[in-house]
Amino acid sequence: MSSFAAAGAPRARTGTAYLRYAAGKAAGAVFSLLAVLVTSFFLFRLIPGDPVKFMTGGRPVSAEQLTAYRREFGLNLPVWEQFTDYCRKSLTGDLGTSYQFREPVIDKITEALPNTLLLTVTAFVLYTALGMVLGTRAAWRHGRLGDRLNTGLALTLYSIPSFWLGLLLIIVFSVGAGPVPGLFPTGGMESGGKEGFAYVVDVAHHLVLPVATLVAVEYGQTLLVTRSALLDEMGSDYLTTARAKGLRDDLVRRRHAVPNALLPTVTLVFVNLGRTVAGVILVETVFSWPGLGGLFYQALSVPDLPLVQGLFFVFAAAVILMNTLADLVYPLLDPRVAR
Repeated sequence: MSSFAAAGAPRARTGTAYLRYAAGKAAGAVFSLLAVLVTSFFLFRLIPGDPVKFMTGGRPVSAEQLTAYRREFGLNLPVWEQFTDYCRKSLTGDLGTSYQFREPVIDKITEALPNTLLLTVTAFVLYTALGMVLGTRAAWRHGRLGDRLNTGLALTLYSIPSFWLGLLLIIVFSVGAGPVPGLFPTGGMESGGKEGFAYVVDVAHHLVLPVATLVAVEYGQTLLVTRSALLDEMGSDYLTTARAKGLRDDLVRRRHAVPNALLPTVTLVFVNLGRTVAGVILVETVFSWPGLGGLFYQALSVPDLPLVQGLFFVFAAAVILMNTLADLVYPLLDPRVAR
């Protein structure tokens, strides 16, 4: 019994340490979300423009009508009353009513979210896989021509603004340039009037250029982190031992070096997913993709304060959630983190 108790004690201590660690990270995430909630209210009230004038469509209206509009949306109240009402409703899941759509903000977000997830998750899977494969090969052939070409291309594309690359792809592959004909739609998510498999093909056709833009800009970071982590492992003694046992170089890389170099990359994967959801605004705007990014751009132009605040909270929550998940997964891969 004493040996079992002795063996169980370290496990119990490790479990307790992880729970304390997880509780601290969860508390930090909640505090960050509350800070975002407060910040979003005051930040977007600095945007120039009068939502009431937008709602009137530029028509001449009387002072009484303007007052009625302001009363309808609570804009006639003092800022502190608007703030307390906003916080109270937000904590119950009510993000307000959109000025321009006259619909609950949560409904507009729910409507556009699947389109954004289709774009971002597709791009995320592709650029993560591409970055990890090319990063592994670049590190294993460190200093060779392939490594230099891969690293140089990744750094170049990573430094290009996504909206500029998107416009360039539209000019070349949608409008057509020189001998290259227009192959893809200039924007939107579908052509309309199609059902079943034809609809799936049509959406995939519209998806090519925005996904290519995100993949081209984002894969470089994963490649560079994977390459750097693997280079740190390549001089380790356990790899020398594995080679001394007669294992093929490919097996040494796949079974020993890559798994131990994945810790930084796994963290980056979680962070990138949240960042991609939040950073898709420019790409969706350039390609007229009907997702959260395009909706955010529309809301800013009014300004539609409840919709802007709600979308900003969703984008920030995606980043915070993915960072928290990365923090929670990391100790499972390396228990020393939670100590």
